[in-house]
Amino acid sequence: MSIDKLQPANQQQANVYLPYVQSAKRNFLPYALSLYQKGLLEGHRKIEASDSIPFVASWNVATLPSDLTRCRIQFQGNADLSYEVMMGTSEFMNFLIELMENYKRHRLTDFSQAFYRKVLRIDE
Repeated sequence: MSIDKLQPANQQQANVYLPYVQSAKRNFLPYALSLYQKGLLEGHRKIEASDSIPFVASWNVATLPSDLTRCRIQFQGNADLSYEVMMGTSEFMNFLIELMENYKRHRLTDFSQAFYRKVLRIDE
């Protein structure tokens, strides 16, 4: 599924997440929510001075922003390069919003540095 082909989620669904999203980022919320509801994303992790690494991210789809979402990400189709992280759905939604912003700016489907820090538990 290409991000360009995403249809925005309806306003009623998006309204549930409004208290959790900064006002400057709310334009991306309906598209991030639509992506979230798919439960799957294929992208490429940008590596400086090297080729990008393909990944597949998948997650369970929760109903409420306060529910937990378990996200799994696997790089290069290699089981040894698989990671899993649990976080609040509202937090994960913010990472998807950042991904949408990044895609709009750079045409690159990749999560933010903060997302990977969380996945790799660097800040714990």
